Amino acid sequence: MPEILIEVAVEAGDWASEAALQALANRAIGAAASVIGLEPDEGGAVSLLFTGDAEIQVLNREWRGKDKPTNVLSFPAPDMLAPGGEMQPLGDVIVAYETVAREAAEEGKQFDHHLTHLIVHGFLHIMGYDHETEEEAEEMEELERKTLQTLAIRDPYA
Repeated sequence: MPEILIEVAVEAGDWASEAALQALANRAIGAAASVIGLEPDEGGAVSLLFTGDAEIQVLNREWRGKDKPTNVLSFPAPDMLAPGGEMQPLGDVIVAYETVAREAAEEGKQFDHHLTHLIVHGFLHIMGYDHETEEEAEEMEELERKTLQTLAIRDPYA
């Protein structure tokens, strides 16, 4: 199993403690890494930022040209060698509290289950998966389903 260092930071929003978010992220990303079959040499560092709608809206506008909040943004790290002794950066995942909470309530999902799904979704993006075409979307959604199933979370697309 590859080693994945998950760096958690809380910037804004009514999030749980950093320790609780770290534990949830470790489970979610660990399960996803297992499902996609990461090899031992494919580990690295993931930066996970928990923020609010106002902050994510700025990033969404600057990086995607969409001037509205979103639930999760992912930024894969550029391919480059990490300095000696440091873990290879894999990318950044940013999650917005208000959007996640609203979606969970509207969809009748437990907040932590919806958050876990979005962390898995963001991690898959930084690992090169996408959903721009129907075929890509089907592959990515199947990986999400399998990952969440290992965590005893129901199919988010059902």
